[in-house]
Amino acid sequence: MAADIEVQLRGPKAYALARRAMEAMEAHNVWPTPLNFELWLHYAADKDTPLGKAIAGKVDKGEAFTDAMGEALAAEHLPSAKLNGELLTAGDALSKELDTVSKAIESARESSEAYGEQLATASQSLDASTPPAVKAMVDNLTSATQRVQRENQALEDRLADTTAEVARLRKHLEAVRREAMTDGLTNLANRKAFDEALERALQAADAGGEPLTLAVLDIDHFKVFNDTWGHQTGDQVIRYVAGVIARSGAEPRTAARYGGEEFALILPGEDVGAALTILEKIREEVGSRVLKRRSTNQDLGMVTVSVGLAERLPGEPQGSLIERADAALYASKRGGRNRTTRAEMISAAA
Repeated sequence: MAADIEVQLRGPKAYALARRAMEAMEAHNVWPTPLNFELWLHYAADKDTPLGKAIAGKVDKGEAFTDAMGEALAAEHLPSAKLNGELLTAGDALSKELDTVSKAIESARESSEAYGEQLATASQSLDASTPPAVKAMVDNLTSATQRVQRENQALEDRLADTTAEVARLRKHLEAVRREAMTDGLTNLANRKAFDEALERALQAADAGGEPLTLAVLDIDHFKVFNDTWGHQTGDQVIRYVAGVIARSGAEPRTAARYGGEEFALILPGEDVGAALTILEKIREEVGSRVLKRRSTNQDLGMVTVSVGLAERLPGEPQGSLIERADAALYASKRGGRNRTTRAEMISAAA
């Protein structure tokens, strides 16, 4: 199917196919990001493929086509996305194997040296009364050990020669991983990185018995704003809000673009009271500036965010924590926007 798309995009029907994809995206309110465009090209070209059927199924159900949904479909159906994930997995395995080999060689060298020293001590302790057969055996063992030591040294020299290359490969692998885990528009963690970071935070909270708070933030009235000023200006606003959130998202916290105009902030070791202080500062800073359109310097007005946060309950799974934070966010939206709502306040009101 991928090959068929490539052929069509280099033929006389290429522009018609691209237009059908764009029209379908616009009809279903899907942002024309590079990934979404690639997915919907497949959908426009042939709705009977697995990917076409998957998109059609979601469209028929009236589901909103989110960034997270697009990433999941790409990982399952697009060869490039599959390959990227497989390369990351293979790279991790290779890195671990190289560590194991290096440690094994070092251990063998140390054992050989220790054994050689013991044999040398034993050889020196032999005297004239020692039977010739024993001396010969010790001499043979000493020679064999020296030979092994020379071979180990040659192996170590070869390993030393490859250290720089291994370091270069690892550096490249980490760069690939960072790129795969980073949102291209905002440079925040992407949805995949968020999921992994939250899972690690849950495990750490279980191990240490410490609090963990999750916050979700959404730009208010973003669709109206985006429709009025255009996608490029909308991207400018998303980057602005992301920059404010990023300043509060340094490790051990994780700031992520959760999807579209929605963000998330993981706060390990911080209870809901401490998190509330941080989030109110973010909300106030976002709304403190009158933004200007870069291309024309026109005033865009102020942008605000609504926030929901939830402190993890003892033993609470990841899905439940996210659901409670989302519910708190929607409560902020219903309550007039540009405000922060704690999940426990919703429970208390209920």
